[in-house]
Amino acid sequence: MSVPAAAYVIDASVAIKLFVVESLSDQADLLFNQLAHDPAAHFYVPDLLFIECTNILWKHVRRFGYAAEQAQQDVADLRALDLHSVSTADLIADALPIALAYAISAYDACYVALAQRLSVPLMTADEALVRKLAGTHYAVQWLGNFIDPSS
Repeated sequence: MSVPAAAYVIDASVAIKLFVVESLSDQADLLFNQLAHDPAAHFYVPDLLFIECTNILWKHVRRFGYAAEQAQQDVADLRALDLHSVSTADLIADALPIALAYAISAYDACYVALAQRLSVPLMTADEALVRKLAGTHYAVQWLGNFIDPSS
């Protein structure tokens, strides 16, 4: 698979910030603005991103009074994003050894495995994941360090 120069694997901790305003939402907006305005930009995700984000929205509805109608719209907007989805079935053989070696969840390891397969960075807002993979050959970038390339 040929990967464009402006490419990332995006995890759910980043994607959800487009919908739920929280720390680093501004950086997520900048990152996704790149996708919207740079024809060379491509964002890749394991297909599990969609259910992870849906589950986060469900929790916000159940626990924090987030409007169910808004969550439904957020799910529709998430589906409309120009994300290149890869089946987790294609990633699990690579994900399990990564999860075991670095004591991370198999979910997180799917994102790492996809980034490694495509030779692009994984963009995450999960600082613990960044710390666990620091000093390894995996390219994991913290969303808080993202700088808009157009500025």
